[in-house]
Amino acid sequence: MNFNPTPNQLELKKKFSFFAKANLNKSIQERDKTCSFSREDWKTCADFGIQAIAVPPQYGGDKRELDLLSSTIAMEGLGYGCLDNGLPFALSAQMWTVQLPIAEFGTELQKSKYLPLLSSGEKIACHALTEPNAGSDVFNMKTSATKVDGGYILNGEKCLITLAPVADIALIFAVTNSKLGKWGISAFIVEIDTLGFSVSTNKEKMGLRTVPIGSLYFKDCFVPEENRLGKEGAGWSITNHSLEHDRCSILASQLGAMEYQLEQSIAYVKKRQQFGTAVGAFQSVSNRIADMKLRLETSRLLLYNVAWIKDQGKSAMLESALLKLQLSESYVASSLDNIRNHGGYGYLSENDIERDLRDAVGGVIYAGTSDIQRNIIAKLLGL
Repeated sequence: MNFNPTPNQLELKKKFSFFAKANLNKSIQERDKTCSFSREDWKTCADFGIQAIAVPPQYGGDKRELDLLSSTIAMEGLGYGCLDNGLPFALSAQMWTVQLPIAEFGTELQKSKYLPLLSSGEKIACHALTEPNAGSDVFNMKTSATKVDGGYILNGEKCLITLAPVADIALIFAVTNSKLGKWGISAFIVEIDTLGFSVSTNKEKMGLRTVPIGSLYFKDCFVPEENRLGKEGAGWSITNHSLEHDRCSILASQLGAMEYQLEQSIAYVKKRQQFGTAVGAFQSVSNRIADMKLRLETSRLLLYNVAWIKDQGKSAMLESALLKLQLSESYVASSLDNIRNHGGYGYLSENDIERDLRDAVGGVIYAGTSDIQRNIIAKLLGL
């Protein structure tokens, strides 16, 4: 296999990077301080065609019908050019955990109703799996969907949901048959104005502060049967399928950010003088640069490999767990090295360097913690 990007893929990466640099780097420090989401930037991304990547052409999607590897490389370019790590993260959360499941498992009515609205940026959607007592232990979820005439009654709570406070649509996972374990979980598309459905305010957090996060509440919330996504009991299969794609796209933007960090660090340590010489000549500094390069390239290989496997129509459970663990941990380590290479300058918020570290920490938690990834890897190796 050859993971060298084609000329078309390199051009796509460059196009996305230039777009981000020109349009998405305004007022980030202020929005980071105030935890403010930019709906304007979201719509700008939609007008450029980003959300359309995960939608078939007949429903307003990208006419090129990009394969996952090309989409991954495009999102890598977005992460390189966009200094707001929260925006690519939020885009990927909608594209691969809501749009993709609807596109692949939805009815014709669901596809035609929701996908054009999401790809155009007119509506925003969130994926709701996590609960107060069901994070890593996802099968312990308590949100229930009780079958009634014409649909289901939802009761329960979802928490730590990306985009929840600004979402117009939510893809909800709830228990329809508690006796069947993971095969008793079903998925539902719920609109924000549905009676019995309420949303919390935005929760302030350490990093990724430009993307809202919050809780969803269901109190005798009726959802018509036509809003169930897939068959009853297919919820776990749906979310498991989408998460492998999600890890490619979310982590792709982190990879792009790591590439930008490396270039940023190299440029600074070449010009920064101490003791009469550039600090890059000091072994402790140059070793950090070498480590950053190693993390970047090993992460890139794992990322491209998962995208390639998925493009072959195969499962990548082990490979995606390895990727999630390696790239998320690498982004934290390289973000810290970038601060240390810049010294006190890197520690000041005004210089757009320390924010990467705060944003990176979330990566070892969301979409499956590093601990869970290690458990998955060990289990798949027969332990």
